[in-house]
Amino acid sequence: MDASTIALIQKSFADVKASAADVAETFYAELFAIDPSCQLMFGNDMQMQRRKLLSALNYMVYALHGAEKVPGSVEKLAAAHLQHGVTLDHYTTFGIALLRTLKKVLGSKFTPELCDAWAVWFQMVVRAMKEAAYVNAPAKAMELAWWRSLLVDDASSLAVTSD
Repeated sequence: MDASTIALIQKSFADVKASAADVAETFYAELFAIDPSCQLMFGNDMQMQRRKLLSALNYMVYALHGAEKVPGSVEKLAAAHLQHGVTLDHYTTFGIALLRTLKKVLGSKFTPELCDAWAVWFQMVVRAMKEAAYVNAPAKAMELAWWRSLLVDDASSLAVTSD
């Protein structure tokens, strides 16, 4: 991941942190809307889960300056997710929920360039988690256009409309 992509992600994450409660709430609403069965993986304390989500995102975003260290830092996270029943397909569901959340929370700041940057970041993290959690996990090419297409009907436009 190049320095400009890292800078773009970290700059946008300042806005994410400023809306932390909304980000966490929106993320889980998106996740459960995409796959209601994911709710079974979480206990009753969603406040704690929201804090864990934001903490993990914060760490992974700011660890990008030492990007070569990111894969090693996700091993425990991957193992914990595996113990909670996370499957390979859940990583895609999580990615979709995350990108939809970022689009909603960041609004017009969530440009195609920013979407692509976050998708690259997410792919790096997921690749490391899958390698840590699953031996011989099937590699699935996830092109940036594919991630973008999951967010909008017309993949050529990420224009945010006011609701």
